[in-house]
Amino acid sequence: MTGTRDSGEQLRRLQLVTDAALSKLGVEDLLEELLVRARELLHADTATVMLLDPTGAELVATATSGLEREVHQGVRVPVGRGFAGTVAATAQPLAIDRVDETNVMSPVVLHEHIASMLGVPMITAGRLIGVLYVGARQPRRFTAGDIELLQLVADRIAPATQARMHSLDRATAYALQRSLLPTRPPDIAGLELAVRYVPGAEVGVGGDWYDVFELPSGAIGVAVGDVAGNGLRAAVVMGRIRSALRAYALETDDPADVLTRLDRKIHRFEPGAMATAIYAVIDPSLDTVTMSTAGHPPPMFATPATPGELLTIRANLPLGTDMHLARTNTTLALPTGGTLLFYTDGLVERRARSISEGLDRLAAAVTATAPDRLCTTVMATMLQDQPAGDDIALLALRRRA
Repeated sequence: MTGTRDSGEQLRRLQLVTDAALSKLGVEDLLEELLVRARELLHADTATVMLLDPTGAELVATATSGLEREVHQGVRVPVGRGFAGTVAATAQPLAIDRVDETNVMSPVVLHEHIASMLGVPMITAGRLIGVLYVGARQPRRFTAGDIELLQLVADRIAPATQARMHSLDRATAYALQRSLLPTRPPDIAGLELAVRYVPGAEVGVGGDWYDVFELPSGAIGVAVGDVAGNGLRAAVVMGRIRSALRAYALETDDPADVLTRLDRKIHRFEPGAMATAIYAVIDPSLDTVTMSTAGHPPPMFATPATPGELLTIRANLPLGTDMHLARTNTTLALPTGGTLLFYTDGLVERRARSISEGLDRLAAAVTATAPDRLCTTVMATMLQDQPAGDDIALLALRRRA
């Protein structure tokens, strides 16, 4: 009879984890409910999720039931050290029936007088993302069945946690992007300006940006760029690059010099990051535009007498590739009515067509019309009824009569 009771209890515990009703909960509620059930299943006093930080070197207390102080204090544990750090380093379950300073690094766990602990790795898509552990204030030995159950809980929590973090990152990245990319450009005498930004339907918010500002000399700076990647990291790097470009632009009106300095900054402070950019300086008289590109597609140009065409600009490598190569400028006249359209590659790249085809289609859509109307026409022509796969930034300008 004992074996039957044990089997029945194990079945009940499994049902608590695999309950179909859990699938109807939102991400936040599901995570909270699973942590509560983990405590119930294992007759534990606490259940905690620690996630790898972006560097992969530390675990950070992220969610808990019964050990809230760890989350409130932002407890961190190095991978490979202490209880949770060992679980992360080995990606194997670990149980200890006597907690002390020799095997646990979290001061909160010690302060709460946790006597025994069981931890398992959290893995999703074959990648370790964190550790789930439970703690009991009364000394006990965790069994193989306990390990199996906690691992089952971890296997359900891992994708929920990943979805939660992805949702938070996406919302934060979008908020950051909106704060840095105003929907209306500044009013600048002698110029008409219009901008557009559309996040990618497939990858979400990325690192595309545009910027227009007046310089101390009276010249006008215009920048458009695209940080490789997407999500919060790309948006954060984009914000840093945009701010740095503005700072360097205050020191010189030479676009190539600005991008050279920006390249050095990226190599020093954003290792591994890569971005394309084009920076143009319109002289105070508005008669000429001098621009330098860093792996970015050239702008389209049109006048009242000529249709849209892709400008021929001396090519330079993207930012973050080789900071020792000299960068060059290209200067062209900007007549009255002259119109420039700067854009990121999400506008012209599609899986079903080549970039050259996309550029040809874009050139055919560009005319020396009002910038706001031009942006509307270009977006309608290039996207039609399809959502943008990658994010798109547009900046159009026209010299007034």
